[in-house]
This record gives sequence, structure tokens and C-alpha cells, in this order.
Amino acid sequence: MTTTLTQEEKSSMTLKLKDKIALVTGGTRGIGKAIAELYAQEGAQVIITGRAASNETASEINSTLAPETGKVHYKSCEMGDRAAIDALVSSILTEFGRIDVLVNNAGITNDQLFIRMKDEDWTNVMNVNLNALFYLTQPVVKAMSKQKGGAIINMSSVVGLHGNPAQVNYATTKAGILGFSKSIAKEYGRRGIRVNVIAPGFIQTEMTDKLPEEIQNKYKENIPLGDFGSAKDVADAALFLAASSNYITGQVIQVDGGLFM
Repeated sequence: MTTTLTQEEKSSMTLKLKDKIALVTGGTRGIGKAIAELYAQEGAQVIITGRAASNETASEINSTLAPETGKVHYKSCEMGDRAAIDALVSSILTEFGRIDVLVNNAGITNDQLFIRMKDEDWTNVMNVNLNALFYLTQPVVKAMSKQKGGAIINMSSVVGLHGNPAQVNYATTKAGILGFSKSIAKEYGRRGIRVNVIAPGFIQTEMTDKLPEEIQNKYKENIPLGDFGSAKDVADAALFLAASSNYITGQVIQVDGGLFM
């Protein structure tokens, strides 16, 4: 007896994140938005958090998705607030039953020369980039431990590996993410939880678009692939770590066009 599959059934069989539940912080724009969109295209139910317009972002992405794919959902959350983060995780577990993928992408910069850096410049960046990472990952790891599996992807930066002038606060948080991730990978590997890091280099975003053309060209001269990367390039790495890397944990993937080898 031959069974003929519908186009929708054929498509669903190839989706890499079919029926997975993914939480992507900082999903309003740029890298976070690209990851959320790609995950949804691959069949996941994606919850995004972010600043203003996050709900509009979810609606925008959903309007482009095919019926057999996943969907993007928006939930408001103040990322520096432990109680708000606990409530976020609780609401996701209540509504969806599990969390299969966590992408810690939310982060801020507050650039200033070190000698001029004020306490609040340091504290604000630490709170969003590191404290929120701890606040969110802890309850998610607890849930994943009960599930006996899950993938956590933490967004660092080549700045965290190599430093950068006027970004002591930011670089410190991005370096801290490396030790944080490797430690959790060692603690919870036997629970089936994989923890990896993506360290983007120069990615074409609103921030790089504001740079004068001559400055952009100067940076590009040092990149072996000759150009800035795209948010989709980072999203592709995030999809690989979520869906196609069952024997990879505790690693740092640099998406930087070969800038640092």
C-alpha cells in the first residue's frame, strides 16, 4: 500500500525544530529577531521578549510564515528583574509545558572610556548582560533537568574574547558569559542539557549602519571574508546549535568572517 503525503505533511517532516518550544530574549530586532524568525520557520513555537514593538515584531514575523511552520509569541519582561523573569518562565511552562531551547540574546551597551566610566554605566550593563543571564538560566535549567534535555545558546561577542577600547563594562560581561556557559555545560551535560556560546564579530545592524563609510571600509579590510556579517548568519549558527549539534557542548562559535583566528 502506497501512502501519498500532502505538501504540508512533507514540509513538516523536514522542519528542524518541529513542535519545539524556544525562548529568545532580545527578540525585537537584529540578531534576536532573525533567530526568532528562523526558529519559527523551522517549526518552533518561539517566545520573544524585548523592548517596545516586540508585539509588532511577533505579528510581522507571523504574517510571513507558512501554515505548517511554527509561530512567534510575545511576552513582556523586564530583564533585570528577578521576579519578572521567574514569572516569565512560569507562564511559558504553564502555557507550553516545557522549554526546549533558550537563547540568551538580550544585552545592552553603555560605552565610555574607562577613566570616565560612572558606577551606573558599569552596573546597568552588568545587570542586563550578566545578572539577567543568571536569573533566567537558573529556572530554565531546572525545567530542562526535569525534561532530561535542552539546548541553551548564550550570545557573547568577539569583544569578550579580545577586549575593546571604551567597552570595559560590555567586554567584561561578554567574557563572563564564556565562563558561565562552560561551567553549566559541565554541571548539566549528564542531564542532557547542552550549553554553547556564539560570539559574533561585525554584524550589519543599525549600529554599524551609523558608522561613516570610510570607517566601515577600514574595519572590512581586516576581515578575511571582506564584509560584515548579517543577522541571518548568526541565526544560522543558532539553529545549528539548537537542532543539529547533539554532541556539541561548552563550545564558542565565532561568527566573525575570520576576523580573529
